[in-house]
Parts: sequence; structure tokens; C-alpha cells
Amino acid sequence: MDRRSFLRNSGFLTVSVAMGGLAGCGSSGSLPAQAMGSGWKFPQSVGSGDPSPEGAVLWTRVVPLTADDVSTTAGLRDVSIRLRVTDGDNRAALGSNAALTGTILVDSLVPVRAEYDCTVRNKVTGLQPGRLYYYQFIAGDVRSRVGRFRTAPARGASVDQMRLIFMSCQDWSVNHWGAFDHIAKNEDADLIVHLGDYIYETVGEAFQTGAVESRHDALVLPDGVFKNGSSGSKYANTLADYRYLYKKYRSDPRLQAVHERFAFVATWDDHEFSDDCWGDSTTYDNGSYDAASNSGTNTRQSGRRRSANRAWFEFMPADITLDESTSGFDTVRLYRDIQWGNLAHFVVTDQRMYRSDHVVPEATPNPATGAALGEIGSRYVVPKSTRDGFEAIKMAAAGSEDPLAAVSILGRTQREWWKRTMSESPATWKLWCNEVSLLRMQLNGTDAIATLFALEAVSSLGSGIQGLLTSTGGNVPVAAAIVAASTAGASQAVAAAAGAAIGAAAAAAGDTTAAAVAAGLSAAQAAIAVAAFNGAAAAAAGGTAAQVSAGAQTIAFGYIKPDIQARGVNSPFVQASGRADALKAYFDRFLFNCDQWDGFNAERKALMAHLKGGNIRNVVALTGDLHCFDAGVVMDDHDAASPQPVMVDLVTAGISSESLFTFFADAVGSVSPDLATLIYYPLAVPVAGIGTLNLRLNLFDYTMAGNPPTLDALAEGLRIRLRSALAASGVAESALDATTTAVLAGLKADPAFSTQLLGLAGQLAGISANPWIRWASTDIQGYGVVTVTATEMVCQFRALNRLVGSTAPASGLIARTVTARIPAGTAVVTIS
Repeated sequence: MDRRSFLRNSGFLTVSVAMGGLAGCGSSGSLPAQAMGSGWKFPQSVGSGDPSPEGAVLWTRVVPLTADDVSTTAGLRDVSIRLRVTDGDNRAALGSNAALTGTILVDSLVPVRAEYDCTVRNKVTGLQPGRLYYYQFIAGDVRSRVGRFRTAPARGASVDQMRLIFMSCQDWSVNHWGAFDHIAKNEDADLIVHLGDYIYETVGEAFQTGAVESRHDALVLPDGVFKNGSSGSKYANTLADYRYLYKKYRSDPRLQAVHERFAFVATWDDHEFSDDCWGDSTTYDNGSYDAASNSGTNTRQSGRRRSANRAWFEFMPADITLDESTSGFDTVRLYRDIQWGNLAHFVVTDQRMYRSDHVVPEATPNPATGAALGEIGSRYVVPKSTRDGFEAIKMAAAGSEDPLAAVSILGRTQREWWKRTMSESPATWKLWCNEVSLLRMQLNGTDAIATLFALEAVSSLGSGIQGLLTSTGGNVPVAAAIVAASTAGASQAVAAAAGAAIGAAAAAAGDTTAAAVAAGLSAAQAAIAVAAFNGAAAAAAGGTAAQVSAGAQTIAFGYIKPDIQARGVNSPFVQASGRADALKAYFDRFLFNCDQWDGFNAERKALMAHLKGGNIRNVVALTGDLHCFDAGVVMDDHDAASPQPVMVDLVTAGISSESLFTFFADAVGSVSPDLATLIYYPLAVPVAGIGTLNLRLNLFDYTMAGNPPTLDALAEGLRIRLRSALAASGVAESALDATTTAVLAGLKADPAFSTQLLGLAGQLAGISANPWIRWASTDIQGYGVVTVTATEMVCQFRALNRLVGSTAPASGLIARTVTARIPAGTAVVTIS
């Protein structure tokens, strides 16, 4: 062989260097005895990560044939196995255990240490940039499957194009992993960016109790601890628990196939340790609150954090080190950067290890009840004024050295590293591997309540107009004017006189407003009465029903809604509803999710100021965590009168984890049932031969992003859930798409859907307070495929169909693809 290698042993990370003219295989006296015979297996297959121009980190796990694939087996001994790397064309062998062919560039013995759960992390270097390589591990007579990776282009090299896949949130316990099979068989990419929630530390949580494919059996943590008392969900608590989860997740051959074919650039989010964690602190309970300092604390679990760190380090092929000699919990440094020639620069951050507590502590007393806020009110659906107040207090207490110390996601050291890396990057595109969304996601509660009251009023207003048709001789516009004047506070007698006067003036082509005032209406009352008259009159071609509807909607949205917007809880319409006390807390501006960057606004502004002040362009965040698709622009200051876009944020849905829509649809009842229509509309869909399917029509997309709805878009938003419901009702998979299309066509032909629900979606889009979000799809699973060139970045969001019975779809896995385009040089994103 022309090239040999030598091995340098550095703790758990070993290094193999491809070098010419070096004799021998580089074995070392410090290596354990070489594995012999056929009694071995590679139960989690192989993987690669963090490609550089010289190589990548290669990974495997090997155990005796008699050992369980996922359980910890005591008494295993250290051994050495062989690693081989070639640039020969081994496409036909990829994913099989056939022997590699071609010139062997690396042939090293690498140690397998039982103390690291028999995992191997070997950094191969000395290879050529921009090349495709194949690799294989060999234990005795047993070969692993063949994997491949592509080295990065040379630093500074001109690169025309690169392609990547980004993903996150792959809960074993819900939905399906068909995406991995599709990616392995159909997608072409240079690498995969994984943005965290690779595992979920809990088993049996409420969000994990939905339908799941039958090939994913129930998880059983070896040392799991009940979250509450002695029953219910459990969480991973020991190194054995976290190792078990990685081994179990990686036992799925579809995920194995993806690791075999693509190098990963990975970071973690919260579930690799604990839901919504910060540092070594957990949020399973509310913690404690100190009123004197307006600060709180959560339960700290340093030992558990260290175990989670170690398990991630053992099972992810990342070019990082583990330092367990430190007494603290920050035993690994995940943040790092990877360059792809002069085209792309991956800036990978860690947004859990160094973050401060959530700005609003969970144990903060609710002003209305005195009880702890809990997650709703501190991390989710947080009044913006509350967030701003706590942030200001914490920044003032931190002092001038680092005012962001207590309101930071990145921590000071990582933040300064991020700034330097962005400033010094030579690449056209700076791709920030960012765990939680940077997009402001807010709701104006006053506008929302005003809209909901107006929507509720349409029916009763219509009935009122209908009830006056006898007295008006069937004249709908006059009846609408009377109801409008009465709604605005006029007495019934004055309203009736004004309606007649408006009708007479209109017939004579006179001044209808003057006629209404002369009949005794105030200017405001006259304005809405004339508007209702005109609205009903304009709908004459549609018949009586259309006129009644037009008049009612004019009154609801032309008078009731503006009155509530102006007066809030003191509006007579709110007071008369009997719900004023229940709703008064919601006449505010709310942030949907303060576990993401909306909860750390000051630091986000500081980062955006750095980019803007340094004229650093073409920064795009690749984001996970949120369980939905989003595409939008991040502003320099979302609260400014004229905020300016600085960068773009692309958010991928989860591979399998339940959707953001589901979280809010399930939670809204406990917050305020009156607000449920902001999230969904309960829809009964009749299907011939099956019966009625009860679905939740997703309205959250419109509340969130504000895109004006079309009838086709509203119906298509229901397609994936409808298809899944039809499958669960026994429709054959071969007939699912045609049946779904036929049912949707029937819905679109139904005036209740095409008029009432389309109008509802339009009203919600009109109150969206997030103009920077260009597109959102909140009830979805999927992943993103990104193509990068010097002039443009294109992201294709792949949306997945849901379970067919108890399996992933055998055909038609991809439900739809939506494309986002970002031209170089501007923070602009367009959707098609």
C-alpha cells in the first residue's frame, strides 16, 4: 500500500493520520489486545462528523456478540479494532459489511474502552480536501457496515455550491422516523446539521403519549426517576440512562443509514439533558423565588448534567474534548466553527450550558392568585411587559462589566467568541447552527380579544338583522342600519327612525350620514349605521343571506372590534359578556416562547447590533427546537418604530416530535378557553362510508405569521391531519391521497368553510403582530434541505405525512415542499 497511518492515542479521542512512506500500522504498546475471531458486532453501526479539509471524526461501537445491543454489560474488556479508510469508489458497498476496495489510505488499530461504553471516536487527518472517502471498522473477523464522508474544501478555496440537510427533535416515542429512510435513499448532501433534541430524556410524558409506529417499542430507562411521586413519566438520571437512550435511538436501522451516509455537524438543545434546562438546572418543578431580589432558582443537578455531557460526547462524532477533571458541570465545550471553503462558515453554538435562568422565574407569584406562575407565564405566553421588567432589573443588578450576565443564552465567553468568528469569517455565508429561534413571536392580546368578540357577535347580529326584515318590508340594508345604531348605543326608537332615514336618503341619492344624524344619532352611531347599510346593499347580488352576513360583519368588525381595541376590558361589550374578570389579564402583548431568544431580548439586540455595525452580511440561522417550520428576518430591534432586518432565521420542524400547534392547542384550555380560536377551530368533517371525523383546523399559522389566507391554502393546511385520520379510519393507503383530495374538495364547496372559516382565518391574519415572519407551518413534522451558492441560498422545507396505522407511509412520505430563497447581500426571504 502506498500510504500508511499511525495512531496517536489521546484519552478517548484517538487520531489516525494518513501519511506516505511510513512503515507499519502505527500500533502502540499502550493499545489493548486486538479483537480476534468472529464473536463481535457493531449494534449501532458507524458514523462520522465535523469534516475538515484534512479529515473527520469517525465513530462506532463494538461489543461481543453475546452482549445485549443496548443494555450495559458488566465485565467487558478493552480491545483494539482496525479502522480502514479509502478514496476508492465503494458506493455499491455503502451500508453493507462488504470489504472495502481500492487503495487503503488509513489502516490503524484503535482502542475500544469499556469505560466509554465500548464506543470509538477516531479523528482521521492527513486526507485531501473536498474528497469523498469510505471507511470501515474491523473487529477480529467481523466488519462493520461501510460508511462515507466528504472532507471540507481547502480553507479559502473557491466553492461553487454546497448542499446540506438540517434537522432536529427526533422523539422515539411519537409519530415515525420515515424521514430517515427517505433521506438515506433519496437526498444528496455534503453533510447534515443536527440542531439538538437528538434524544428525549423523558419517557411517558404527556407529549409522548400519542400514536407511534409499531417498530418503536416502549423505552425502559435502567435507573429512571419518576418526575412526580411514584408513578407517571420518568426522566433519565444516570449515565446508564443517557447511554441507554443513545443506544436505543441508534438501534433503528433508518437512523443508522443516515449516519453511514452523511457526516454530522451537531449541537445539543435541552432534551439531551433536561427539558428547558439552563446550565445544570432543571425545570421539572418551579424552583424558588426571592421577592427581595426578584430572582429565582431551579433545582440543580450537576451530577446528572455531567452524565448527560459524557453520554453525548461518547455517542456523537464531534471534534470536541471531554474534561472530567473539572469540578463543575461544564465538562465539554460544544461551540466551534467549521469552514467550507470561501462559500460557507458554520458557527455552532451551545445555548444550554452557559445560559442564565429564564428571565421570568417559574416560581414568580401570579399577581392574580399568588400561586407560582409555572411554565405558562414564565417561559410560555409571557406578557412582554413582565419580560421587559425582569430583564431591566437583572441587567441593572449585573453592573457595567457585563450587563448581560443574568440575561444571556450564550454567556460572555461564548458571546465574544461568536462576535469574533462572525467578524473574521472569510466566507460568503455565515451559517449559525442555532438551537432556539431568533424570530420575535408575539400576540397583541387586545387585538386578539377584540377580534374574537367580533367574530362571536356576527351570528347574533345576523339574527338581529334577520328579525327586523318583517318590519322593514324585507329591506336588509335598513335592518342592518337599525341593528348597527342600536349596537352603538342608540335607543330602539331612534335606531329605527335613523334606519328609515338612511334608506330614504339613499333612495333619493341624498346624504345618508346627515339623515342619520338628523334622526337623532351621534356622529359615531351614524357612521356605523351608514357603513352597515352600505355593506348590506353592496352584497345584494348574493341574495338576502349574503346581505345579512355583510351587514353583521360590518357591525362586528367596524364597531365592536374597534371599541374593544380602544377601551380594553372597560368596553361595554366585554363588561356585558360576564368574562371581564377572566380576560382582563390578556389585554396585553404576549411573547409565545421565552425559552427561545424572545426571553433574552437584550442579548439578541447586542448580537444584531454587532452584525449591523460591522456590516456583516449573509448571516442565516439554521434553527431547531420549535417543532414547526418558520422562515423570517431577525430585526435589529423588534420594538423600534421602524425595525431594520439584519439576518435570516430558518426554523425546521421536528423529525417526529409533536408539533408546536399541538402544544398550544392542548394548553390553551388551561390558559383561557376563550382564546382557543386563536389556535384552532373544531371541525366536524363528514366522510361517506366512514362517518364524521373530528379535526382541529389549524388557525395558529395565521395568528403567527399573518399571511392572507386563500381557500386552497386553508384546505391544504388540513390535508396531512385529514389523511392521517382517514388512515386511522381504515382507508387503504393506496386510496388515501385521492380520498383526502375528494374530502377537501367537498369542504371547499361548503359555504361554512369557504366563507365563515376563510373569513375567520383572514381576521386572525389581520391581527398578526409578526411582520418579520414570512411563513409559518406550525402543525408539521419534517426537515430542511439547503443549497448554497455565492449568489443565493435556497431552503426546501420537506413536510412529512403522518402515520398510516402503525407504520410510516410506505409511499407519499413527503406531503409537500415549500421553498425559501435568500439572495446574497440582503436580509430578505421569499417563499414559494
